[in-house]
Amino acid sequence: MIKRYILPVIILILVVVLAGGLVWFNYFRDGMIKQFFATMQQPAQSVSTYTVEPVVWTPNIEAIGTVSAIQGVELAVEVAGIVKDIPFTANDTVEKGAPLLQLDDAIEKADIVAAKAQDVLNDQTLARARTLNTRGVGAESNVDTAQAASLAKKAEIAKLEAVMEQKLLKAPFKGTVGIPRIELGQYLSPGTVVVSLQDLSTMRVDFTVNEQNLNLVKMGQLIKLSLSDADKPYEGQITAIEPRIDPSTRLVSVRAKVDNPEGKLRPGQFAQVRVELPKEEGVFTLPQTALVSSLYGDYIYVVRPAPDAAKPADAAKPADAAKPAADAAKPADAAKPDAAAEKKEPKLVVAQVFVKPGRRSGLLVEITKGLNKGDIVVTAGQNRLNPGSVVTIVNDVNPANTTDSGLPKK
Repeated sequence: MIKRYILPVIILILVVVLAGGLVWFNYFRDGMIKQFFATMQQPAQSVSTYTVEPVVWTPNIEAIGTVSAIQGVELAVEVAGIVKDIPFTANDTVEKGAPLLQLDDAIEKADIVAAKAQDVLNDQTLARARTLNTRGVGAESNVDTAQAASLAKKAEIAKLEAVMEQKLLKAPFKGTVGIPRIELGQYLSPGTVVVSLQDLSTMRVDFTVNEQNLNLVKMGQLIKLSLSDADKPYEGQITAIEPRIDPSTRLVSVRAKVDNPEGKLRPGQFAQVRVELPKEEGVFTLPQTALVSSLYGDYIYVVRPAPDAAKPADAAKPADAAKPAADAAKPADAAKPDAAAEKKEPKLVVAQVFVKPGRRSGLLVEITKGLNKGDIVVTAGQNRLNPGSVVTIVNDVNPANTTDSGLPKK
């Protein structure tokens, strides 16, 4: 009877043991996993850094401007006529007073010849009337009439000569002509544009600054102008400041003069303008890539030694001095592990520091609060960091080392 229950009991015990073992294994596995992740060291993130030092900084005001010639006009005819001659070709450099267009003036020339012949007759009539009046046989009114007719004819000749002169279009200043917009034999009405004339030796640039910076802009102040970030900047000076602020935009118009010896600047070009301000010493600046903006403010990541690595090495010196003199006689190989440990680089972590940014200039931003001399600031790689993250410094590619950053090379 008892033997009949032995087998089921054994099976039941085995099932219970197996079930308990599975439950224990699950608890053991979960605990080990938690322990593993709790003690797991995050891999060090590679970052680029810049060591903060007070620098001499040249702030500036950035603006967008439009280039134009210091002298530039669209030449048009004043009178109607048919084009007789076009004595220029596109892109010619012409002197002041050089002929650019000749309209047909044959009728005006004939009218001038006829008027001059009549003027000679009027002069003779006036002389005869004066002679007769002197002899007492001519009336004074005859002299007045002859004199008026002579003056009127001379005025008519001057008018005809002025009209004939308007038939010849001349360059008002030295410059470069553009593409002619007329053809030989074409009839032109008054006001028809013939060609563009631009003086490219000196250019001017018009730009605007906001009213907050108006007190920083002065006559004769140095500016730098470039067409793109890769171009070498042109230097110029401010020549005019609009005395009135535009009430709709709160902007002030400013004009500067820029030399153009190579002729690369052309009217109508887009330009990046920087107004140079006086240099300032002892300013803390960073590449703008180092600054991170958030809803809570602007912050940076500062690299610092880990708390364990920050302990001074001198704390172990008393213990070392108390060692028996016999330890100093140990073979040199026994000291190698300690020497290797001393040469091991300290562990570095990052701390989040909120700062107050100031003015911006090019790739730089001024930091007015929260930054100290000697701080090692992360300039690239912040998107993978959190406060306390372990980092390793790799400055092979560093925004602070670019030629346009304006920071001293480290």
